[in-house]
Amino acid sequence: MTIEYVDAGDAIDHGALSAVSGTAPGVTDNINYERILDARAESHNWITYYGAYDGQRYSLLDQITTDNVKRLGPVWMFQAGTAGQIAGASTYAFEACPLVVDGVMFVTGWDGWFWALDATTGEQLWRYKHAVPFDVSLCCGNVNRGCAVAHGRVYFVTPNAHLLALDARTGEKVWDQTIGDVRAGESASLAPLVVKDTLITGSAGGEFGVRGHIDCWDLETGAHRWRCYTVPKPGEPGSETWPDDGEAWARGGANHWITGTYDPDTNLYYAGTGNPAPDFDGAVREGDNLYTDSVVAVDVDTGEIKWHYQFTPHDLWDYDSTMEMTLFERDGKKLLGHFDKNGYFFVLDRTNGELQHVTPFVDRIDWGTITRDGKVIPRKYPDKEGEPVHFYPGPAGAKEWTHAAYNPTHDLFYVPVADVGATATRRRREFKEGMPYWGAAVQVDIDDMAGSISAFNSKGEEVWRWRNPHPMASSVLTTAGDLVFAGTPTGEFLALDARTGEELWKFQCGSGHHGSPMTYSVDGKQYVAVPVGWGGWLEGIIPGMLGAGHGSALIVFALPD
Repeated sequence: MTIEYVDAGDAIDHGALSAVSGTAPGVTDNINYERILDARAESHNWITYYGAYDGQRYSLLDQITTDNVKRLGPVWMFQAGTAGQIAGASTYAFEACPLVVDGVMFVTGWDGWFWALDATTGEQLWRYKHAVPFDVSLCCGNVNRGCAVAHGRVYFVTPNAHLLALDARTGEKVWDQTIGDVRAGESASLAPLVVKDTLITGSAGGEFGVRGHIDCWDLETGAHRWRCYTVPKPGEPGSETWPDDGEAWARGGANHWITGTYDPDTNLYYAGTGNPAPDFDGAVREGDNLYTDSVVAVDVDTGEIKWHYQFTPHDLWDYDSTMEMTLFERDGKKLLGHFDKNGYFFVLDRTNGELQHVTPFVDRIDWGTITRDGKVIPRKYPDKEGEPVHFYPGPAGAKEWTHAAYNPTHDLFYVPVADVGATATRRRREFKEGMPYWGAAVQVDIDDMAGSISAFNSKGEEVWRWRNPHPMASSVLTTAGDLVFAGTPTGEFLALDARTGEELWKFQCGSGHHGSPMTYSVDGKQYVAVPVGWGGWLEGIIPGMLGAGHGSALIVFALPD
């Protein structure tokens, strides 16, 4: 076990706080596009955000099984501490998914932190700290969700909208690009994705009335290749879905703040987009508001949107659609599965965006109805100024940003479900750059809530459900050992039988889970790693747990020797 603490007053040099330097083996020198294309074939590593381009969060590792998982125990823990100028216990959370390459773990944290660790012991090899101004405007917590590795470098974004390349051996900065306007309220939190010789990133900050965008950068130099705006300007396709007053589209939101998925056969990057701005108040943005709450299929060579599908037109409930777009095949057809905050599970043809079927995946949905052919019929929303309206699901959705997993052997999706409502009261707010641009006061229910890990087959049929008294707020992992791993808000990390949902094992981690577990192996020994740290936008998920134990640890489990 290694425990590292950093004095927030340590010297800052050229944008980096490097209180501890060291050297890691050059394990990423040969990570390239070809290896990432075939990432699942080297399941002893986890070399890209979802484990593979398809977003399935499925590992071929099977040393840990339904028979022996009860013997799983912690083998090391890395405690990151709470240092940082803008890291407070009510704002930050450990939301990352670590990457592992041949025994070296790379993991990001809040507030511009990055660590390289020995994946077998937790020993810190080096760390990097980006200098993030204390007055950065952040909507929903001081968080970072991961990194990318390639060609001897690691890449990550910072809360103040920078994209950095670091030397993977030493943690020294190679280049630094600004990817958003922090003065306007733009920020960044997603893990970049390596595609060919480029990196793809997205912006955050829709709650401040910015115009969302997806960007492509040269891996070697950091040079900007293209930008795809997710709100069309007048004259562009989709612009007719916005008012023609010349202002609403320019501050329309639709930010891409969760890593997308990629299909090399179609050469398309499948990006989820966030809510329109202002949130809840649709009167100032009449129309469907493309491409908010959508998946956009973007040509990775040009940045052109080839097709789109909008899950919640004219969103009045804060139903971002940024969550993973999981790629899979069924009956020879290339498909995309998506569990949306609005409570519905969508399956699309990923070559053209045609809806295959749509199914509710949470018990309580009363905001509206989506018919079998995809027609959206709103029923309850904050319409009149000052008049409270209660609806299910609340703005954290029936599923928050945290990821579902798909096991192709069983044709089952495992989705972390949040069954909790909220009350919104519309309040008109005038736009001011860099200030929150919300159109309602929102109060999430403090009781009468539930959660689950629910298993659905690709046709939308529920197969089993593991129930929890609290909404689930962490990502799910599935493995060839017929296991599903997930963490609860009250701190339990658990393993379920992937076929039946039977609970097989659990461990109390001491703090709630709001990140993404992963698995890897070194020298034939399989490990499961989970970041633990409860914070961020808790008032939108489980406000009653705002005072719960915080934590900021990475805990790694394995079978005894």
